[in-house]
Amino acid sequence: MTVQDLREALRDQAEAPSPANPHRHDQVRARIRGTRLRRRAAAGMVTGMAAVAAIAVGVSLFPGTTGPVPRETTTAAAGPVSKLPESFTAQDGTEYRRLATAELRDTGEKAVSVTVPLSGRPLDMAAPCDGEFVTAMPDVTVNGKRATAPSFGCADGMYLRSLTVPPGATEVTVKFDATEYGCLRTKKDGPCLPDKFPPGGWDLAVYEWTPPAEPVEPAQVKAFPDRLGGMELATSASGVWPQDSSFTMTAEGTGGQIGVEQLCTGDLATRMWFTFRVGDKELPQTSGCGVWEEGPFPMAMSEVTVPKGERVTVTGRLGGWGEFTNRPVRWSVGVYAR
Repeated sequence: MTVQDLREALRDQAEAPSPANPHRHDQVRARIRGTRLRRRAAAGMVTGMAAVAAIAVGVSLFPGTTGPVPRETTTAAAGPVSKLPESFTAQDGTEYRRLATAELRDTGEKAVSVTVPLSGRPLDMAAPCDGEFVTAMPDVTVNGKRATAPSFGCADGMYLRSLTVPPGATEVTVKFDATEYGCLRTKKDGPCLPDKFPPGGWDLAVYEWTPPAEPVEPAQVKAFPDRLGGMELATSASGVWPQDSSFTMTAEGTGGQIGVEQLCTGDLATRMWFTFRVGDKELPQTSGCGVWEEGPFPMAMSEVTVPKGERVTVTGRLGGWGEFTNRPVRWSVGVYAR
């Protein structure tokens, strides 16, 4: 679905009568969250009305942080006043320390760079944004090379994103660039024209984190629903990344349809990627993994048509963006059939 298609769908929904289902909004938000985190290609961006949908989701900036994040005053040489903490502890006990801050505002420069020394510890970045319609992150490069981790939209907060550090480097320059926002197709068959970022801006920070001394045991993954999207759960597989990185299952699509869902636990769950093959069909790679603790299921099912009544083999591989030292992720893949 293109951005324009999504905008038209949202416009149609806005003009339609209110749904009778009182839980519909929660279900839509859960689906948007799952789709946004798990189907965005690396460095993809959300624009226009898709950005409005992302605002309704709301994400937590730092696992383990409670209450409002205090503001701190820095000197002009150290960067702008930042909403982001100087240090914090994640839920799994990982210690984070801020190395640099910066900011981008629509009234000022469209790109900014920070240079940070390297200690051998992994690097992450945070980029919460403000502005009613701003939900996409700037383009991010490290020493001129695009960051490999997938980007996420932002609202009041933003998931941390891993930064790739060149081997042997003693320092890196991280550039945040908001000069390009993708493109917008104003007519159904018209050209996709350059689009501008909506008014607003970003508070930016680069962090290093110290891996836990011992591997942190992820929580158990909740069981998949028996029925989902008009399909029934046929089988499932589970494991713990990085030691378990592939799976093979079989299922029968009595009605000619197979669907695949994935769930994860662990602080770095959203940094996982999956590839699936159903029979002789390769599904597009998904980025991120659904985390389901309560509320509506974060559905983002990948579906494929298969021969009716025949058993097909479902295989998959998984991996992670960035460092995972002593921070494993527990995963589960469910296969649904119709």
